[in-house]
Amino acid sequence: MSSPTHVAIIMDGNGRWGIKKKNSRNYGHSNGIKVVESIINAAISKKIKYLTLYTFSTENWKRPKQEVNFLIKLLETYIDKEINKMLKNNIKLKIIGNLTKFPISLKKKLNKAEKLSNRNTKIQINIALNYGSKEEIIKSVKKLYNQNKSINEKNISDNLYTKDIPDPEILIRTGNRNRLSNFLLWQLSYTEIFFISKLWPDFNNKDFDKIISKFNKVKRNFGGIK
Repeated sequence: MSSPTHVAIIMDGNGRWGIKKKNSRNYGHSNGIKVVESIINAAISKKIKYLTLYTFSTENWKRPKQEVNFLIKLLETYIDKEINKMLKNNIKLKIIGNLTKFPISLKKKLNKAEKLSNRNTKIQINIALNYGSKEEIIKSVKKLYNQNKSINEKNISDNLYTKDIPDPEILIRTGNRNRLSNFLLWQLSYTEIFFISKLWPDFNNKDFDKIISKFNKVKRNFGGIK
């Protein structure tokens, strides 16, 4: 069977992995970002067209300031390091979320990366930053109200961050946590969900491939009977 079009991932467990390795939470984040490139390559090999990564939620600002600052710097470094490789490999980058609270330097780099990669077609990587699904839905409804448009499923979908992106067929959450954590609540209505006990830095291509294989054996009826 063909691969899914869109896979979303909650990359959970970085901090706990760092502590487990008798190091810091930031050590876990540094190692977790190494897994991202591997999974992007795995998705490309499966001809998946959209990969959405939950990178920083609206709730993550509650973490210690030192950790938040480290995550922001880590993302800046990653963009600097990887943007040329993304362009060379025909990868498109899209940011979903509210960037207003981030430093100007990061916002400029993200905007530049989006513009430079806008016409790339091999795979689209959606990075969810300062993303919260409840906030996203409320903003969409407010837009419709202000524009005096009908509040219906299509119009709400057309005003989400994920406009023009198909809903995920698969959600993967690592870290042995069985919850959605305010991620893509609207878009996941008929998504197959795979909760994985491994912490994100231990997740690998074989794990990813197994999930795709399991998904391809699932009969999806979308509420009907076939």
